[in-house]
Amino acid sequence: MGVFRVHSLVANLKQMIKLHNKHQSDVPKGHLAVYVGEIQKKRFVVPLSYLDQPLFQDLLRRSEEEYGFNHPMGGLTIPCHEEAFVNLTAQLQS
Repeated sequence: MGVFRVHSLVANLKQMIKLHNKHQSDVPKGHLAVYVGEIQKKRFVVPLSYLDQPLFQDLLRRSEEEYGFNHPMGGLTIPCHEEAFVNLTAQLQS
């Protein structure tokens, strides 16, 4: 996947986040809500800075492959195990 495609994906997500956050008053500024899980979805609020991280971008690519930009939960849905997502975000925090 080329650099242009990653930038295009991030730009599309930022636009989607703006629209989504207008309806999510409990999401702090500079964060976004994501839904994680393969069967049962759990909501997480993560910093927008994660969008610049290669590990998080890989999850976004997987999400795009599975859902496109039509997310069934009404927000960004990431198709991975909750435990894997928690481990990844712990790595990004350090």
